[in-house]
Amino acid sequence: MPADLIHLVRHGEVHNPRGVLYGRLPEFHLSELGHRMAAETARALTGRPITRLVASPLVRAQESARPFAEATGLELGTDERLIEPWNRFEGGTSDIRSRLRRPEVWPWLVNPWLPSWGEPYGQVARRMIAAVDAARLAVDSGEVVLVSHQLPIVMVQRAVAALPLHHDPRQRRCALSSVTTLRHYPEAERGAPRYLELDYREPAADLLAGAVDRGAV
Repeated sequence: MPADLIHLVRHGEVHNPRGVLYGRLPEFHLSELGHRMAAETARALTGRPITRLVASPLVRAQESARPFAEATGLELGTDERLIEPWNRFEGGTSDIRSRLRRPEVWPWLVNPWLPSWGEPYGQVARRMIAAVDAARLAVDSGEVVLVSHQLPIVMVQRAVAALPLHHDPRQRRCALSSVTTLRHYPEAERGAPRYLELDYREPAADLLAGAVDRGAV
């Protein structure tokens, strides 16, 4: 039977001294601390029957997945559906408040529930669930690790819990190098979520105090 446990792993700390809202911009690598965080999270899952490893195409996710590849010997796959959402504020400072004073950006803010400034939450949730489905069905047994980004993982968390997708970004529960574990329920009633969150962990918690988490959309 296909894998029934899926581990959604967020990438580690990014080297971003200017506090850029990096979104899908290329070449934002992990910091030295970020590499340590990724290795710590991979160690936390060592010994589990991981049979598939897939990451977002962005370099910070690819680098965060490498310790898993080294530990498991698995080939690292890439799925575009795991990527960070697009965002009109990408490339600017992560201090959004200062940019909101500019009249030219006001039309982007007409619908915060969608949101109108970036990829719709519903679209992010659908593509992420599709990526989870594809990875789960690609193996005959074991567990799957998917390395992605904060907002995509939060969209899955909220979707499987049947919560509204719009939310306060300050209340997101998705720390750097965290692991959100889902279980697939084939017996779910029609219209009910087919996945439920089984666990949330922060294996690199001892490193979070010294980390800087800026730049996520």
